[in-house]
Amino acid sequence: MGSLGDGARLDRRSLLKGATLIGVTAALSAVAMEAGPAFATQLPPQTSNRKYPAPWPEQTPYGLADTRVDLWPRDDNSFVLPLELRPRDEQLGHVWIRDTYVNFFTVDGHSLYVACGTTRVPGLSAAQPWNDGIFLWTSPSLHGPWTLAETTGIRPGAEKGKVWSPEFVGENTPGRTVVAPWQEYWYDAKFGKRGEVWAPEVHYFDGRWYIVACMGDHSQKVGSFLLISDGGVEGPYRLATGNLEKPFGDPTGSGPAVAKPANYYHIDGSMFTEDDAAWLVLHNSVYARFRDDMEDIIPNTALPAFAQTPYSPEPYLEGAYAFKYGGKYYLTQAAWDRTSANPDGSTRYAYDTPAPGRVQYQYDAVMAVADRLEGPYSPRWTLGVGCGGNSVFEDESGHLWTTFFRNPAQGYWADPSPIADTAVPGVVRVEWTGPDSDRLYVQRRNNGQVVSG
Repeated sequence: MGSLGDGARLDRRSLLKGATLIGVTAALSAVAMEAGPAFATQLPPQTSNRKYPAPWPEQTPYGLADTRVDLWPRDDNSFVLPLELRPRDEQLGHVWIRDTYVNFFTVDGHSLYVACGTTRVPGLSAAQPWNDGIFLWTSPSLHGPWTLAETTGIRPGAEKGKVWSPEFVGENTPGRTVVAPWQEYWYDAKFGKRGEVWAPEVHYFDGRWYIVACMGDHSQKVGSFLLISDGGVEGPYRLATGNLEKPFGDPTGSGPAVAKPANYYHIDGSMFTEDDAAWLVLHNSVYARFRDDMEDIIPNTALPAFAQTPYSPEPYLEGAYAFKYGGKYYLTQAAWDRTSANPDGSTRYAYDTPAPGRVQYQYDAVMAVADRLEGPYSPRWTLGVGCGGNSVFEDESGHLWTTFFRNPAQGYWADPSPIADTAVPGVVRVEWTGPDSDRLYVQRRNNGQVVSG
């Protein structure tokens, strides 16, 4: 266990092991009581005379992770969305989902929330080496009722809520492609059936619905693509013409061993819109503007990169997501917080590169802010512990939220005790520190009291 001064860490793996995130407040309160007055020095100052909650000092040296309990989703600032269960979800009791995405739109004067993410097929423990597509849920309120998108009128014999899948290849017609050849399932001797879709996002722009998604590591070509609806949020969707032959951009020449380097493109596609323009935001921190007809990006080859303040060394980052709030541009990415030992024996938490003695702990969301979309971006800070692979959205009341899913692949949530409560559609309130500092954090507490933004 580390010391309890400013910028200190607590070894929460031992203190919180076995506690589920919704209902974890009791465990966190016990930590605070055990720490006593020294623990309170980590919390923001009283804000009765402040219009906005106070920002925290930067972590030093740059690259340390902020694991304070106030940056965890807790039962006083977060909840799991009650998404309508599919038959495959009934035994588990909740929708198994990664890369949880939630957004809010006003369409024809009506409020509409949407949710989606990466899901798995019955019988597999993960969303690979294949899955069966993109499911979408909608609701008039963040708290529900959340129902599967009404797709039965489009595909009467298909599972409700499934808006796109490699299974829909039979819907291709001359001049209208739903599934490109590189997105179709394929087979090999080692993995059998292969091909999965990851991290979908739903966007409503200029009166039309879009989905940005990614074909995953086991696909024939790995990378991001755009779907365009010919109807409502439920579809039917078709593939943008710029993706008929390949994902967006050029091959990166890297990727996991299961994918050929020549077939590995930029993953984790996202969309940023402002006024009458839209941009594609991609893994590796590159971006491009969409053409006015939204059928492709400009250019569709070498892409510019955001000007950032990197860590040293820069670890593997993914899940890039850009949005604008309070007149500023925010770029959030997912980074593994890895633990190692300080010289004094205490635990060091940092966004390190892999190395002996460094253990994956939490899949965090890190954030930076800029005056322009392209940057330069400020030094990053920890938006939320365990909130990597997230989206940030503003609800109908103007309050900010971000998503989480409790990554079951490695680290804290991969332990046997909490594994049943992982891969969930979680949302957590976000607070803004105001225009003088422009920091966003998972909603923190103030000496036991919630700090409101």
